[in-house]
Amino acid sequence: MRTQVEETIEVIRPALQADGGDIVLRDVDEATGVVTVTLIGACGTCPASGQTLKAGIERIMRDRIDGVTEVVNVAADEL
Repeated sequence: MRTQVEETIEVIRPALQADGGDIVLRDVDEATGVVTVTLIGACGTCPASGQTLKAGIERIMRDRIDGVTEVVNVAADEL
């Protein structure tokens, strides 16, 4: 599953970078289907980042990868 998540992030990444942000994969819990990421750059501070995460990144991952149940953002300073 991790490989599929990494490949999907590479598909999503250009759109985030076009807006001055990026995404870093932190963890893939195959037992629960939870993918943990950190949104950085403009995406880390954008007020719409929650919507980007849930309506964009999570929706795409759930559509493309069997087993993904949720994508959560962990701020870089929370690590």
